[in-house]
Amino acid sequence: VLENPDLQDSIKPQQVEFRSLNFNSTLHWQPGRAREARDTVYFVQYKVYGQSTWQNKDDCWGIQNHVCDLTNETSDIQEPYYGRVKAASAGVYSDWSLSCRFTPWRETVIGPPMVTVVHSNKSIILKLQAPRSPYKRKRGSKIPMTNYYDLLYQVFIINNLLDEQHRDLVYEGKDKVIKIEDLRPGVSYCIVAKTYVPMLDRSSAYSSRQCTVL
Repeated sequence: VLENPDLQDSIKPQQVEFRSLNFNSTLHWQPGRAREARDTVYFVQYKVYGQSTWQNKDDCWGIQNHVCDLTNETSDIQEPYYGRVKAASAGVYSDWSLSCRFTPWRETVIGPPMVTVVHSNKSIILKLQAPRSPYKRKRGSKIPMTNYYDLLYQVFIINNLLDEQHRDLVYEGKDKVIKIEDLRPGVSYCIVAKTYVPMLDRSSAYSSRQCTVL
């Protein structure tokens, strides 16, 4: 049996970090070195930078998971937050492990837009929809990420005849409906899009591809 100070140290959570996509923000951690400690449970607290008191996250108090959803607790997206986690096993509690400072507005990963191919003749008409945040308007609809950032859409066309990896940027801007003209009939075209945040100089991943034959 491990001595208590050793146990205390060996169950301490490692690599505590926030991960965030479109303001869906979760705290993640790795178990301590004593991986054989099967009955380990975890306790999560959070606070705004500069506050002296930590708040318990009730849903993540004595849990066995290694992840805790703090989306609602970090909804003031300009504020910097900290999270911390401690472990308990066999009646022994570890010290707290602290995350780095996390500012949702600056650090959340923005997802790609939803792309719908509406029509094709000699042209393709696309509808783009910004990713949505988890936060809701009074009427209950989710607030789009365009409310929080000056977002641009980047639209790329892949002409499958040529080369799978060759993507031509055919549009960059804020329009939600885009027409791509002068395309060749009988050719298969695929469209992918990204969101781009000029102020942070950050792009999303590519959207899933939408293909059409004119």
